[in-house]
Amino acid sequence: MMGSGKTRVGRQLAGRLGLAFVDSDEQIERRHGRTVREIFETDGEPAFRRLEAEALAAAVGSPARSVIAAAGGVVLDARNRELLARAGTVVWLRARPEVLATRVGDHDHRPLLGDDALGVLRRLDAERTPLYREVADAVLDVGELSPDEAAARIAELVA
Repeated sequence: MMGSGKTRVGRQLAGRLGLAFVDSDEQIERRHGRTVREIFETDGEPAFRRLEAEALAAAVGSPARSVIAAAGGVVLDARNRELLARAGTVVWLRARPEVLATRVGDHDHRPLLGDDALGVLRRLDAERTPLYREVADAVLDVGELSPDEAAARIAELVA
């Protein structure tokens, strides 16, 4: 989920493991020369979800071993869930919506949140929890952990 620390934890984990790091949102923005918000606003969510799936497939299909921070909504597509399940160890960084809402800040770059971040995060959590559970090999509650602590725990798990 947005705000769980996927990018920060992923970067630290990749550093600890000596692996490349890939953030799917960053890949989309780099390839298309627009922010996630701009893509949502001009092309709509379905177009963004297609780009999200392409970014995931490219990251997973790379011959280089890497830590991948997959966008939170990538689990909405069954094909993406299948891809994740085959890709390697999937760790769900889980936090309560109340924690996530404090982390997303002004959420200017998070187009799904609108004016009610906590309400939207609660709804997304209810919708996505079963999907995250479906693909996760491990679940790490990150609500009280720093990115460094989370990365250390995941490194132990995958070592």
